[in-house]
Amino acid sequence: MTATETPRALPGAAGARPLAGAAARLAALTGWRRAAMAMGLGAVATLSLPPLGLVPALLVAFPALLWMLDGIRTARGSFALGWAFGFGFFVISLYWISAALFTDIAAWWWMLPFAFTGLPAVMAAFPGGALAVLHRTRLVGLPRVVMLAALWATFEWLRGHVMTGFPWNLVGYAWTGIEPVLQATSVFGIYGLGLLTVGVAALPALLPDRAVPRRRAMAALAAGLGLFALIGGLGAWRLAAAPAAAVPGVRLRLVQPAIDQRIKWAPGERERNFERHLELSARPAEPAPTHVIWAETAVPFLIEQDVQRRQAVAALTPPGGLTITGAPRLTEDAEGTRRVWNGLVAIDRAGAVRGTYDKFHLVPFGEYMPLRRWIPIAPVAAGSLDFSAGPGPRTLDLPGLPPVSPLICYEVIFPGAVTEPGHRPAWLLNLTNDAWYGLTAGPHQHFAIARVRAVEEGLPMVRVANSGISGVVDPYGRITARLGLGEAGFVDAPLPAAASPTPYSRWGNWLFGVMLLLAGGSATLARRRR
Repeated sequence: MTATETPRALPGAAGARPLAGAAARLAALTGWRRAAMAMGLGAVATLSLPPLGLVPALLVAFPALLWMLDGIRTARGSFALGWAFGFGFFVISLYWISAALFTDIAAWWWMLPFAFTGLPAVMAAFPGGALAVLHRTRLVGLPRVVMLAALWATFEWLRGHVMTGFPWNLVGYAWTGIEPVLQATSVFGIYGLGLLTVGVAALPALLPDRAVPRRRAMAALAAGLGLFALIGGLGAWRLAAAPAAAVPGVRLRLVQPAIDQRIKWAPGERERNFERHLELSARPAEPAPTHVIWAETAVPFLIEQDVQRRQAVAALTPPGGLTITGAPRLTEDAEGTRRVWNGLVAIDRAGAVRGTYDKFHLVPFGEYMPLRRWIPIAPVAAGSLDFSAGPGPRTLDLPGLPPVSPLICYEVIFPGAVTEPGHRPAWLLNLTNDAWYGLTAGPHQHFAIARVRAVEEGLPMVRVANSGISGVVDPYGRITARLGLGEAGFVDAPLPAAASPTPYSRWGNWLFGVMLLLAGGSATLARRRR
């Protein structure tokens, strides 16, 4: 151990305080042992995420991370510790991204190392930055825990915005399986819930800390757990008072054919896949659906220009209703420039197109290739042309339906960016194709994230996947209809009515910003007093 790596103060020299021995041993780790332990703790933290949802895992990961931080004296070392923790977290929680390459592994084998370790390595810089800044604050005790929560949430927000953003698997998503606690996102969103979660999860780090009286450490931990008990109680009260109202005269059929991605676009299979959608949509039911919804790129043809196939869709569309489907769109301007869109098309009983929407938040390397001038290869999910980006969130007014905000694929993961400003919809519609990722954790995470958007906005979420998890979620995050991962078929369900606008839907992340100021300001003030 070099002089610059000497611990500032081991949390407990002997067994006099709870967990003192464990804290001291973690603080004393150096070199590869420190890095391996940090990665392991990051992996432990992923147990809290869907589909497992083991929230107590965070009570292990974050205190241990702070104890290890006690053994580091430099900002560079603190960054390395946070990076290692983040790398372990993202390698395990995002492993499923690599599964997309196996749909054509002969063409994409060379991208496996980049998908499996490259993205986690980049994402890990955000936890690294949080710990590096925390080191420079020189805080100890409870103020350090509060500042950790504020910085962690700040860097999660940055991760959701820098270079198009990737706010997947934020810490707050650990609560998606506990609906009463999840109601808090209707006030301060998923970033605010993550701030509180990290702050409380890290409180056990105070137990062996000699700078904090034992009674005060126990009181802080009890207060933190009590805070979440209060949040859960208020959330349970909100759920008990929540109506289960539905939009009159609207019954949706969600079609999930579960088509293997390896054959979805195969020339010999595309027509059969299209006919499979038609067959599932035409099956009789009582009561009959009023509208039929297909998933992202469910139609593998340019259906706006394809009169014959559009008429085939029209034939099964309920009278007075629509069939809404994901489909590629091709446009050409006056100069002859052709553009391809990952779009949505609404078709009525007469075969007329009654509305369209184009995805605006595209997946880098999947739907377009950044720096294509220097990287002359096609994206994984596109052809020779990159997909073009639409104008942004839009509210569509479609016949027979309340105003809707469409979201294609991972557009649903961006908090506060799922509705058109000034034109509030009555429901959210997420079309996706999680067949890329097979029977992995990815589709479970995607569905859980979509549920949180419903609670934040106070709007029902209808989610239709080619294969993934399709379902209907009411404005309080309760699942009212569902088709499981890999399950082929359809489900008919009423459209839940929207709730009143939530504080989050009105003010977005401003309340979260206030929480950051209060947390950071109180920790800084405590340091000055000290």
